[in-house]
Amino acid sequence: MAKLYFNYSTMNAGKSTVLLQASHNYRENRMDTYLLTARLDDRAGEGRIASRIGIGEAADMFAAGDDLYARIEQRLRRGPVAAIFVDEAQFLSPDQVWQLARVVDDLRVPVLAYGLRVDFQGNLFPGSATLLALADEMREVRTICHCGKKATMVVRQDDQGRVLTEGDQVQIGGNETYVSLCRRHWREAAGDLRSSGTAE
Repeated sequence: MAKLYFNYSTMNAGKSTVLLQASHNYRENRMDTYLLTARLDDRAGEGRIASRIGIGEAADMFAAGDDLYARIEQRLRRGPVAAIFVDEAQFLSPDQVWQLARVVDDLRVPVLAYGLRVDFQGNLFPGSATLLALADEMREVRTICHCGKKATMVVRQDDQGRVLTEGDQVQIGGNETYVSLCRRHWREAAGDLRSSGTAE
């Protein structure tokens, strides 16, 4: 039975690595996959999903306003697809998430979306919020804070390493721009840590 999966994490948790490995597993068993990534993020090159560990794969790109149901339906006319993989899923619009849900329900093809859950201010991305609402299954791709705890938040830094608390929700960047932290250290970095009267 086809399902809509949302695999979420903070920055630098290895989402793209997991996506590429899963797609490879299908292809190794002679089942084709269809890869999509956001046109907005071209750090790996245009039309490419790449991991920090050096593996990569060509992918079709989506932009705001694209009809992903129609795009996938058109791809299926060229031949069967065992699964659809979407990288940078936080950049999907709510409408596009609904289109992916229709792909699962009506075309009966599993869709595996990989993306960030929250931005540098701790707010849900609209695409991620809709995926959290609609996904049949959700999986967290985990990474750790410098303290060893699970990282659930991310801070944005300027080129001097100063933490930024204001700005546009979307700013493309990697390790030079974003650092994944646990909630406590995210609050500390953002200047929001108040004494609670308890020691840790």
